[in-house]
Amino acid sequence: MDPIFIITILIVIGALAFDFINGFHDTANAIATSVSTKALKPRHAIILAAVMNFVGAMTFTGVAKTITKDIVDPFTLQNGSLVILAALIAAIFWNLLTWYYGIPSSSSHAIIGSIAGAAIAAAGFSALNYQGFLKILQALIFSPLIAFAAGFIVYSIFKIVFKNNNLTKTNRNFRLFQIFTAALQSYTHGTNDAQKAMGIITMALIANDYVTTTDIPFWVQFSCALAMGLGTSVGGWKIIKTVGGKIMKIRPINGVAADLTGAMIIFGATYIHLPVSTTHVISSSILGVGSAHRLKGVKWGTAQRMLITWVITLPISATLAAITYFILNAFF
Repeated sequence: MDPIFIITILIVIGALAFDFINGFHDTANAIATSVSTKALKPRHAIILAAVMNFVGAMTFTGVAKTITKDIVDPFTLQNGSLVILAALIAAIFWNLLTWYYGIPSSSSHAIIGSIAGAAIAAAGFSALNYQGFLKILQALIFSPLIAFAAGFIVYSIFKIVFKNNNLTKTNRNFRLFQIFTAALQSYTHGTNDAQKAMGIITMALIANDYVTTTDIPFWVQFSCALAMGLGTSVGGWKIIKTVGGKIMKIRPINGVAADLTGAMIIFGATYIHLPVSTTHVISSSILGVGSAHRLKGVKWGTAQRMLITWVITLPISATLAAITYFILNAFF
């Protein structure tokens, strides 16, 4: 059997596995606040998130095209199949490791860093599409900062608008509204995160001459959406615990403010075809809301641990992917 065909099949399987893992690794962030405030029972929240992630993933393909062409050029990538396979192996390993320890690290950083690291190992730094790669890095860096600021502003507005309302009644109303915001945030998560695997598969299809354009085939979009939906249905309890309770004590009004902020930033990035870390955005939204609510109420130790993981994910995943590429290259 043709070795290129075998490697392509392995890449498709690996990309779907990455999306499945992303489903229970990152989607936990989208429903963490609604579970922690008891707006939704865990089982109901996961079912809702799985459905909305699937719908979101079937709605857009702009981010997938960015992943396909803006990190490296798939039409000229040297040893493209091995580069992509090495990137997937490294990203999946890092995602599973951080999931095991309950750390909400970024799947986006992991896969983007891995693609860059494997490409550099294969063809040197000239393999990177610097204009596109820097644009993606800027989105990854600035989106959490914008989310933090937006979360602070949104909750500050909430405090002014609802300051004279009955606290019990207000919390009850916001708890009901959280069902909508959890669905919205899960939908926006699907519009951005599921597309990363779509882009990877399309990149492999181009590198191996199975397709000639960066348009995302329907079967790729559907299979990635399904993989993320199934992954979401598995759940990510360790990360729900960290995001939903270890950053700050979340009340319904806090949760709504954080969910609306996160959804707004993620969907804005999807609209302009930029991949962002949903983990970074959602966690930063909660930090911004918590800072506006009561600065001392934020558990900054947890935030610091998350920040360190965010910073090291891209270089570690790039290094892991480079090592993986050299190992694969020795056998193929």
